[in-house]
Amino acid sequence: MALSHKNNFEVLLEKHHLKKTGPRLKVLSMLSAKNVATSQPDLEGVMSDIDRVTLYRILSAFEEKGIIHKVFDLNGTANYAMCSSDCEENHHHDEHLHFNCTACKNVYCLDDLNLPPIKLPAGFKSEGFTLYASGLCPKCNKAIEK
Repeated sequence: MALSHKNNFEVLLEKHHLKKTGPRLKVLSMLSAKNVATSQPDLEGVMSDIDRVTLYRILSAFEEKGIIHKVFDLNGTANYAMCSSDCEENHHHDEHLHFNCTACKNVYCLDDLNLPPIKLPAGFKSEGFTLYASGLCPKCNKAIEK
């Protein structure tokens, strides 16, 4: 892990009043390095030095603090991705499109799409929403076109 990234992760943990432990820093490094959301089983596969319970607790704490958000794939498996800086403790602002690739099964957070505001009927109060799309990601679409 590059020193500047480690320092950024330490600042992030400090901001959220979490201890700066090796496993927490490693999880942050892994999640921030990926351009797709990642499941706990996938993280377990590459982090054999962190046991399942510790990883679960880290992911839960990060989600509660607004560091990561949970998004479900086409099989209903929870995947995790880094939150934007707008997310706060117990209140996520991850209202962006989540794209599930039907070929490679990756889940992408498409933060840069400008989504129109969703106006709910009278009497409904939104506490957040999740928008999904499915199809082929650019890599899988390109492979099929060949």
